[in-house]
Amino acid sequence: MEIPMLNTQNLFVDGYKLCIMKSNSKNMHLKIEEKKPLLTKYQEYIPALLSFILLVTGLILENVSPDLFQVKWQLIIYGTAYYIVGKPVVLKALKNLFTVDLFNEFFLMSLATIGAFVIGEYAEGVAVMLFYTVGELFQGAAINKARRSIESLLRLQVEEVSVLEEWGTMVKHPKEVKIGQIIEVKPGEKVALDGLLVSENASFNTSALTGESVPDDKIEGDTVLAGMVNLTTVVEIKVTTKYDDTKLSKILRLVQEATGRKAKTQRFITSFAKVYTPIVVFLAIVLTFLPYFFIETYVFSDWLYRALVFLVISCPCALVVSIPLGYFGGIGAASRNGILFKGSNYLDQITKVDTVVLDKTGTLTKGIFEVQEVVSDDLSSTEFINMVAALEVNSTHPIAKAIVKYAGDHFKDISVFDVEEIAGHGLVGKVNNNRILAGNAKLLKKFNITFNSQLEMATDTMVLVAIGGRFAGYITIADTLKEDAQTAIQSLHYENIKEVIILSGDKQAVVQKIANQLGLDQAKGGLLPEDKVHEVEVLKRKGRVVAFVGDGINDAPVIAIADVGMAMGGLGSDAAIETADVVIQTDHPSKIATSIRIGKATKRIVWQNIGLAFGVKLIVLGLGAGGLATMWEAVFADVGVALLAIFNAIRIQKMKF
Repeated sequence: MEIPMLNTQNLFVDGYKLCIMKSNSKNMHLKIEEKKPLLTKYQEYIPALLSFILLVTGLILENVSPDLFQVKWQLIIYGTAYYIVGKPVVLKALKNLFTVDLFNEFFLMSLATIGAFVIGEYAEGVAVMLFYTVGELFQGAAINKARRSIESLLRLQVEEVSVLEEWGTMVKHPKEVKIGQIIEVKPGEKVALDGLLVSENASFNTSALTGESVPDDKIEGDTVLAGMVNLTTVVEIKVTTKYDDTKLSKILRLVQEATGRKAKTQRFITSFAKVYTPIVVFLAIVLTFLPYFFIETYVFSDWLYRALVFLVISCPCALVVSIPLGYFGGIGAASRNGILFKGSNYLDQITKVDTVVLDKTGTLTKGIFEVQEVVSDDLSSTEFINMVAALEVNSTHPIAKAIVKYAGDHFKDISVFDVEEIAGHGLVGKVNNNRILAGNAKLLKKFNITFNSQLEMATDTMVLVAIGGRFAGYITIADTLKEDAQTAIQSLHYENIKEVIILSGDKQAVVQKIANQLGLDQAKGGLLPEDKVHEVEVLKRKGRVVAFVGDGINDAPVIAIADVGMAMGGLGSDAAIETADVVIQTDHPSKIATSIRIGKATKRIVWQNIGLAFGVKLIVLGLGAGGLATMWEAVFADVGVALLAIFNAIRIQKMKF
């Protein structure tokens, strides 16, 4: 459990850091952390550094005092340098010696470098193994960097939670908390479980889930999600979801599974390497012995050297390492931008999308009703809204909540009696012996209240009000567009999307109004879930590659059949999130275009690496077979290209989208 700190004292005892933390509650907590010395932090780099020092020493002695630097000294210095970095690689090669995975990069490296020692090319043998090891270290560092981008999400989970029991407060792990129990969350603490706010009001930081930095104000009965941070006073939340079923837990599981789904390019390279490597070994053997039958001046050591150079050059390290790293980096970059790709295959697929289909409520709009206009014939707008709010506070309907929120606390002195909610119509009650009606046109017609029939034709939702048997005015309520909705559509057109379409279950007039506001290509309203599925299927039959973006349970079927299904993950439904291929955690529609840009950038980098690896290798392979390339060129063609490819792959981590 995280506690707001007043001060922290650190003590170091036997390699451990003891953090004595004082909280606002005057309780003292002890946290023990292992102290990691600087040397320990970088210890994996020490063998490579020692080997490099020995290699340089050997090269200096070889060139300064060749007479003194005899073979036995060469074997001691170069052999030690090789042993330090080569032992792990050779052991891995030996481990797979009698398996189907014999022909791998460890086998190639071991064969080539040991062969170099056999023919007396000690320095070159060490150099190949050393630079291969350095490449592996850089690869590890790059992967860790990408993984940190993803695993940073794991810090959102809470390990302790305060549960209100009959006898007091008990600290438990969130897994032990049952649905229906009340948990207490102090200011500065993260919410551990999804639930409903029991306290009168509260304010939360939702940036971890939605990317929105503006505090989210909640009132009693509102939904609160795990991962939100309490900003105000101590609040109570009634748990509605088990720990493993919270929206945050589901998102984290999806993150952890994401790297397991490989792109077609990635799968091809893995399969290619398994076929390619034994062919290369066979060609190296041919290159060693075949010239014996055709060349009179055949020297075995010369042709063996060429074959060893050929082996080093041929090692598919650059491809096998950099391509998965490119996709992994793309997933990490997306995660940093609040987008979860459930696999690298979807990074490829999203680059092919030419049609984006959007749901309305919760995707382009906030999904929150807000009062737009208050019109009254006889009363001031303040008096009017307060009187209506005093009636609507007795309802849990979203429209009623919107009116109550708009009115604030000013209506609480008004007493309403004999309140009745008529399903599908609205509310009836009494204020100061006057009957007040608030609802739709059907409610006013039911009580024979005359009003302007033109109000029934309005595109926005209207609450019609009658007081004392007379029409008194109306309140216009509408779902508001998200702040970045306009930018989202513009960005999609900029990414060469042919059509951006809105499909919604809302009235056609409402949907068309939004389409006109945003500059959408098509708008269709009044659709059931099966109608949305039909519309997307029609587009796919036309040869379109369709991405559908939604957030509700009713969107799950159409998300499933789209070429790329996308869901708003911040406050979207669990069904939509689990069905989707891509989850936008920030709930920002502008992230749709961002996800396309990340997909394109990843694909571009992957193909750059493929071109670089094959291009350089083919050139140096030709030179090596002809005896024009040495081990040093081979080192560049293999390890050098691999390093360049790795550096290219990790560029995506620093790109701004």
